[in-house]
Amino acid sequence: MRWLLFGLTGLLVIAIGLWGLGQWRWAKKTQALLAGLESARLPLPTERFDPQELETLPDPVARHLRQALPPGTAIIRAVDVMHKGVFNMGLETEQWKPFTSRQRVVTRRPGFVWDGRVSVAPGLAVHVHDAYVAGEGILEPAILGLIPLAQMRDRDEVARGELMRFLAEAAWYPTALLPSQGMRWAPIDARTARATLVDGALTLSMTFHFGADGLIEAIRAEARGRTVGGRVVPTPWEARLYNYQRREGLLVPIEGEVAWLTPDGRRPYWRGVVTHIAYHR
Repeated sequence: MRWLLFGLTGLLVIAIGLWGLGQWRWAKKTQALLAGLESARLPLPTERFDPQELETLPDPVARHLRQALPPGTAIIRAVDVMHKGVFNMGLETEQWKPFTSRQRVVTRRPGFVWDGRVSVAPGLAVHVHDAYVAGEGILEPAILGLIPLAQMRDRDEVARGELMRFLAEAAWYPTALLPSQGMRWAPIDARTARATLVDGALTLSMTFHFGADGLIEAIRAEARGRTVGGRVVPTPWEARLYNYQRREGLLVPIEGEVAWLTPDGRRPYWRGVVTHIAYHR
């Protein structure tokens, strides 16, 4: 009995040691990504929002920004966001798992670091870095922050997908949608417009759909890289935003859902709620 107790104690010590090592290593990687994000910053073209900027924009875009941005508001330099929600781990069947995350966004140069924890079993979490830093796209999940499940980094398809995420999430930092901050807009119809963003060698466009209330309700990309069976398959992609609330004077969505639009139908894989948001201007 004594040897069994010693054995169990030893296993517990090893488990705690591995957990601590994973936390330490993951924190170091997170800090390195955040340092890269900060070093890539660029000066803002303007310091404050001027409503005259809206005069040349497509009507639905101007209507959204009139509601989202009080006149004279300071341009957002960075934002810290915390989320909670569920993430679908399954490819063919739904396997929703709870997650929490912290995210740091810098608006110029466009970039972000998303640091998530997905609980896959009691006491077992997958740590995830999803990031766009200085033109590089990064996706790195690891069990306990220690055992890598994948390591995807490049300045091509992964980077394009991450820059799409930055653009789709700009409703959280709405001054990034202004022409003075580098966003280009083209009208489509009374409730739809196309946004184009350029960063380094990457140029991408996404379609923004606006609701009857004039606020952004969905953003769609015609092709975003989806990993299927070890291959990256260009697939239509959509983010839906809702439950707009005032935060520090800005009108922003608090809830959202992200989905792949596959030949077999719409497949949501992320549903989340903003639990905290803080702006740096």
